[in-house]
Amino acid sequence: MPSASAVPIALERAGLTKDQISIWEFNEAFAAVIKANEKILGLENATVNPVGGAISLGHALGSSGSRILTSLLHQLQPGQYGLAAICNGGGAATAIIVQRMESVV
Repeated sequence: MPSASAVPIALERAGLTKDQISIWEFNEAFAAVIKANEKILGLENATVNPVGGAISLGHALGSSGSRILTSLLHQLQPGQYGLAAICNGGGAATAIIVQRMESVV
């Protein structure tokens, strides 16, 4: 099950649409995972894993979620929303939406 299955729930709970998400980060153990997520969600290639995913950056057992979230946070500009998603054991998936805020310092 691709991590795309968690995306509609996250978007609904955040009150956002997919067009409001600037950057998408999906964990992928195989390249086909990205293509499946893009097809299911109708995403543009340029916004999905723009600096590479687990295949190029690493798929560290037990810390893949923190890796994709950290990668996402470093790419977002102030005011932008980003979504990170990962599939879990047993066919489930998890997604989180974050917004980078303006610095107040």
